[in-house]
Amino acid sequence: MRIRRPRLPRTRAGQRRLLQGVVAGCVLALAPAAWLHLSTADRLRPLADVPRADVAVVFGAGLWHGEPSPYLAHRLDAAAELYRAGRIDVVLVTGDNSRADYDEPDAMRAYLTRHGVPDRRVVSDYAGFDTWDSCVRAKKIFGVDRAVLVSQDFHIRRAVALCEAAGIDSYGVGVAEERDVTWYYGGVREIFAAGKAALDAVVEPDPRFLGPREPGVREALASER
Repeated sequence: MRIRRPRLPRTRAGQRRLLQGVVAGCVLALAPAAWLHLSTADRLRPLADVPRADVAVVFGAGLWHGEPSPYLAHRLDAAAELYRAGRIDVVLVTGDNSRADYDEPDAMRAYLTRHGVPDRRVVSDYAGFDTWDSCVRAKKIFGVDRAVLVSQDFHIRRAVALCEAAGIDSYGVGVAEERDVTWYYGGVREIFAAGKAALDAVVEPDPRFLGPREPGVREALASER
């Protein structure tokens, strides 16, 4: 069977229309990423200069043999440093616990307590299945109105933009990482994830699991430091 190859337009007008179509497609593909950069330009801060807030939100980033992955451990290290510096009072850890043998929030809690954050100051969200779900649940379930968000530098803009869209006054701390394969994969992934983020911000879908309001953050803030 002979496969026909697509033919390029032969006329100048056809070639011009093709080029215009390619350019338009590229612009549309990159528009969400541009939105993320523009909308969060004044919301990113270094660890030592982040505005004070009652709550820090740390997003899950995978487990290795039941322990936080190196990238997740670095996020938790930053949150623990914020707590020790008195810039936050409570850490909301949000991640995936969709099956019994995979529990990101409890692994994150255990790591933080080993690094100086009291257990009573850590609140777990077991249904943070993606960034949008985590932001909406932080607002609607845990009552967070203002927060410092902690993630890797390639993800933090999306986290800030989505939490802002969910109604949380947000500042982001982007943890810097060595430019390894994982970092480059994360950066490329963010280009495609930006499109979903833009759609989530416009449509505002309900999270996969919402549930009743939880008093964990309020009770943690009321406890003695």
